[in-house]
Amino acid sequence: MTFSFAHNNFNVRDLNRSLEFYRKALGLTEVRRKEAADGSFQPAFLSDGHTPHQLELTWLRDWDREYNLGDNEFHLAFTVDDMDAAHALHQEMGCICYENKDMGVYFISDPDGYWIEIVPAKK
Repeated sequence: MTFSFAHNNFNVRDLNRSLEFYRKALGLTEVRRKEAADGSFQPAFLSDGHTPHQLELTWLRDWDREYNLGDNEFHLAFTVDDMDAAHALHQEMGCICYENKDMGVYFISDPDGYWIEIVPAKK
């Protein structure tokens, strides 16, 4: 028996705002979307165009409050081939929420407060 990663899910308050953030900040593009027959939820699946792993962003119609992310100790991580350019973009966007210069990584925060780690690609 073999298991393979398929996707991770983040629930979001404003799907369009989140789609724009992930497009601008990480270059992710929407590859498919579903909608419940009754309109109660709508998941959109994003791809980096290089790996089979996807990020599912799910909007829930009746959700009326911020998501409780606890201590936000979970996160996604992305590698990038140009750390300086990525850092400059994220600094311009104002979404850097934590930096660990000793380790050479930093985190950005999406519109709902989810953290994404940015790691330099191994050479």
